[in-house]
Amino acid sequence: MTSILVTAVTAAALIVLPAPTGDLPVGREVLHLTDRGREDPWVPGTARELMVSMYYPAKTSAGRPARYLTPVEAQLFIDDRGVGEYVDAATLSGTRSSARESAPPRAGRYPLVVLSPGFTLHRHTQTHLAEELASNGFVVASIDHAYESSGTAFPGGRTLECTACEVLEEGEIPFPAVSRNRGRDVSFVLDELAKGRWARLIDRTRIGMAGHSIGGSGTASAMMADPRVRAGVNMDGTFFEPLPETGLNGRPFLMLGTTEHAPGGRDTSWDTTWARLDGWKRWLSVTGTGHLSFCDTPVIAEQAGIPSGVTPLPADRTVHLVREYVTAFFDQHLRGHHQAVLDGPTPANPEVLFQQP
Repeated sequence: MTSILVTAVTAAALIVLPAPTGDLPVGREVLHLTDRGREDPWVPGTARELMVSMYYPAKTSAGRPARYLTPVEAQLFIDDRGVGEYVDAATLSGTRSSARESAPPRAGRYPLVVLSPGFTLHRHTQTHLAEELASNGFVVASIDHAYESSGTAFPGGRTLECTACEVLEEGEIPFPAVSRNRGRDVSFVLDELAKGRWARLIDRTRIGMAGHSIGGSGTASAMMADPRVRAGVNMDGTFFEPLPETGLNGRPFLMLGTTEHAPGGRDTSWDTTWARLDGWKRWLSVTGTGHLSFCDTPVIAEQAGIPSGVTPLPADRTVHLVREYVTAFFDQHLRGHHQAVLDGPTPANPEVLFQQP
């Protein structure tokens, strides 16, 4: 059965992410940024480098489809996850999304949302959410944090692998330091986007951030360090850097996760953080989800026939819920548009539990 499945997926050579539901076409441009004033924490003696995918409302949907992964990135990801019997590098790298490479941007000034992926994951694993936000009138900066993914392509034919993972093999990774460093990465990216043509496209008074796993912790760290980040979302990540007892100066925060992240659960950082959040806040648990449900993984796994290891919701339903609640959060807190879906449970989304610790 497996060999038949693999043959079918390889022959089709196509995994397709769900199209965004907003009204606007989506463009994408990839940036290579170097912070020459900061040493890389994983490779001492070198400047910190970042790859950033910018998604934005475009004038047209015409143009070349944005590439999901390079073949090398795809192979490293497959090797890291041990899923080579289900999908090959050509299929994974050819995953179809909706953004068009370097499409002319639509005129206007838009709120900015920064996205940060989980540890060992790359920025591309948040593509369906990035495209959804852009199609609804946000600019999105999706960051790859160098040496923390299974493999990220950089200019000059370089693919930087997970040097940080070598630290994990030697002992415990200093995850609080990783979280703080992600906050520094975000501040640097915001500085760079305040220059040139991006400054003309972004409303710098309306900046939010969302992250998956340690990217969620990095969201809180970024908000602690940088007041420009006005609203944040943690998608199923442990809070490795404790919030101060004074909270986030009233800024809104959404905690969105699996039922493993429920009040009184094993990850006590969620209870501690909830008690310290001093602004608008929601704690939502989504039944039927696993840790990787908050990125592109459910779609890729379902189409490639990769066993999930849990009993998740169907991929299209997971995508719908993540998109709906994250987009609603930023619509409400960056645009000031009240979103009823955030007020409490709704019959349309019975999987989403509003926790009241």
